[in-house]
Amino acid sequence: MKSPSILERLAVCSWSLQPTGPEDLIQKLRATGISRVQLALDPLRAAPKIWGDTEKLFRENGITIVSGMVGCIGEDYATLDSIRLTGGIAPDATWEQNGKNIRACATIAKKMGLKLVTFHAGFLPADETHPTFAKMLQRLDEVADIFMVQNILLGLETGQETATELAALLHKLNHPNIGVNFDPANMILYDKGDPVKALHVLAPWIRQVHIKDAKRTKVPGTWGEEVPVGTGEVDWRAFFSTFKHVIFNVNLAIEREYGSTRIPDIRTAREVVEKTFF
Repeated sequence: MKSPSILERLAVCSWSLQPTGPEDLIQKLRATGISRVQLALDPLRAAPKIWGDTEKLFRENGITIVSGMVGCIGEDYATLDSIRLTGGIAPDATWEQNGKNIRACATIAKKMGLKLVTFHAGFLPADETHPTFAKMLQRLDEVADIFMVQNILLGLETGQETATELAALLHKLNHPNIGVNFDPANMILYDKGDPVKALHVLAPWIRQVHIKDAKRTKVPGTWGEEVPVGTGEVDWRAFFSTFKHVIFNVNLAIEREYGSTRIPDIRTAREVVEKTFF
């Protein structure tokens, strides 16, 4: 017997649908059969003339925003090395502008009544003696404070570190407003361990899960491959079995970032959840 509650917690990441505006996003969400969304906030910040009526249009069309997402400028995902250098809030060259953008997005999220916003922080050094360790802790603390003032939880995206490394950093930070957006595929894409085992390690902090699948690289130091849910290396039966024992009442946002069949792939992901979550 499938649990109806899990289907009621399914959402779609808005950026997966590559929308040109809120009306286009609504149409594409309808095509997926899911009326809940994790909304990228940067388009609302950068293009208010296009996205200014988003909340009103969503309300009129029965679309629920379960969380927000903010990005960072200057990121280069071409290779693991390039994203290590350019990702998140780590680079000094983009930190000031990223800070301004994050503050603006936090204000937008507050106006929309959101309670969770997630983002990629950038690579977090495992070694406390690393030159950037203290800097990253200070910046994460500052970003978490920006959202805490607005009564919004900040969720860190997983994958760039092993679960053990991220847990150690979260313990070190000890910030009450930082949680985790758990992405099992990212653990595989970055080749950072078993996502099912990682669930146990990070469970105390997990506030949202991304439903995404991937295949691990055969060439160390290079990207894995994102694939449709159910065709990759995430063991979804084991994942959901573990999920039910360690995590409660979080949303599951389907994310698909590659390919030209994203709507069918998102519908497939929904079917995998329906079949494997008992």
